[in-house]
Amino acid sequence: MPDDVFLALASPTRRRLLEILADGPQTAGDLASRFELSRPAVAEHLKVLREAALVRDEPVGRQRFYHLESDPLEQVGAWLHPFERFWRGRLRGMAELLENDEEK
Repeated sequence: MPDDVFLALASPTRRRLLEILADGPQTAGDLASRFELSRPAVAEHLKVLREAALVRDEPVGRQRFYHLESDPLEQVGAWLHPFERFWRGRLRGMAELLENDEEK
């Protein structure tokens, strides 16, 4: 999995853009209106997401619609899956420890 996906996901603004796009395609203007950032700043975030293949843009007339691309996110999820099992086991162990402590 390319590092540019992780770099793109490192920004809270870019993660929020992805959350918004999960509800459906949006224009750059619509996306920019949801942030207290300039349109050029939002455009730069969209560029990073596009380069990481997390979004694609589609020109429709004079507007450009942005769409979420889920494949890179599925790859991240698959990569994280073994760690999820690790943390579930750790939390289960902690819960058992707390239950045993309460019984004393």
